[in-house]
Amino acid sequence: MKAEQTFTIKQAAEQSGISEDTIRYYEKIALLPRAERKENGHRIYRQEDIQTLQLISCLKKTGMPLEEMRPFLTVTADADPAEYPELVERLKKHRENIVSQIDSLQQVVDFIDMKLEAGRYRRPDDSCSTKKESQEKPPASTAQNNYF
Repeated sequence: MKAEQTFTIKQAAEQSGISEDTIRYYEKIALLPRAERKENGHRIYRQEDIQTLQLISCLKKTGMPLEEMRPFLTVTADADPAEYPELVERLKKHRENIVSQIDSLQQVVDFIDMKLEAGRYRRPDDSCSTKKESQEKPPASTAQNNYF
């Protein structure tokens, strides 16, 4: 029988993208279960722990507060979402917020692109540019018009 693979805190940090200090903090606030220890006191992490850390990292990138993550961390990866309709609903709402943030950021990118493009037509040293060319710029998108 093959022994289960275990990882050091350094390896867990590398695989999850979460620092060792932060992993210790997550254990301290009980976001993560306390890690098992070797006889020498060093922490031992299993693949499930790495997956939990990766989930925390993913949710953190979305801006979800740590306290809101707790319920999601109690559900196993192979669980049927139908058994947790309240969590599914919360995740759907969180997703809607993220999509809204993406839309807002896309408006900012569109606006910046428009400003950069407009600046290109105003350069006095551009001998190839004429007044007519600058008037033929494409109209601003709907998203860009939100800024005016």
